[in-house]
Amino acid sequence: MTSYTLQASREWWSQRWLELLDSYRFKKRLERARNYARQGNVLNIEFKCAKVLAKVQGSEVEPYTVSLSLNSFSDEEWGYVIETMSKKALFAAKLLAGEMPQNIEEVFTANGLSLFPFTLGDVHSKCSCPDKANPCKHIGAIYYQLGDRFSEDPFVLFQLRGRTKEQIINDLRQLRGANQKANTPLTSEIQQAITPKQPAVNLNAFWEYHEPLDSSLVVIAPSMSETVLDVLGAIPLAKTEDDAVSLNAGDVVMKYLDGVYKDVSQKAMLAAMNVGGA
Repeated sequence: MTSYTLQASREWWSQRWLELLDSYRFKKRLERARNYARQGNVLNIEFKCAKVLAKVQGSEVEPYTVSLSLNSFSDEEWGYVIETMSKKALFAAKLLAGEMPQNIEEVFTANGLSLFPFTLGDVHSKCSCPDKANPCKHIGAIYYQLGDRFSEDPFVLFQLRGRTKEQIINDLRQLRGANQKANTPLTSEIQQAITPKQPAVNLNAFWEYHEPLDSSLVVIAPSMSETVLDVLGAIPLAKTEDDAVSLNAGDVVMKYLDGVYKDVSQKAMLAAMNVGGA
């Protein structure tokens, strides 16, 4: 799989993260970092609160220690973000299902924040290797590994901003529950008190009507559309021994049924108009 294909196969939020790294001008170093990430040089990655701590095996016997973090949002800022999320049913549903909404950034920008870092300078990283450049290939390898982690779990990106998956889901559920409770219909006792009592319905007499009909509102006319016979088409008569159907026999039957249909329709019209005491 080429790097382009691998990049295209990632979710959009992972691609956004890696685009930040790809903006780095030292492409050779990025290529070495990508190889480190693919070849298993990243020995482990763990979170300590909102900070990423990792061990990366370099050219020395002892692996290098890498740390990486973003500026965490305050509790107040997260409170505004979660509240905005809870008001958007689609956002809440997707996040509770473990999926990142396409326009999730709108929630953060609406509160004066940015989920993604703007530049590499917004990412605080450090490596114990002697390389003075930042990001070095060891830090770069962690960038790529985090891109894969984001694909598997988008909440990792939120954790870098100071909120774990469990915290976000719990806060969302509480706020969604509070909103639904606030919009709950009135209790049955209150509803009965303000709703006029309706008379009981007699199901046995539901279709009976004992009042005279206004003749101007009743229009009786034969159907001008297709009849049942037109819809059903030719009758599939039984085949003969020669595996053929007599067309003359079919025509005769259809003609007979057409006459019966018209006769029944006419009698129904007369009965509906109460002609002849019917």
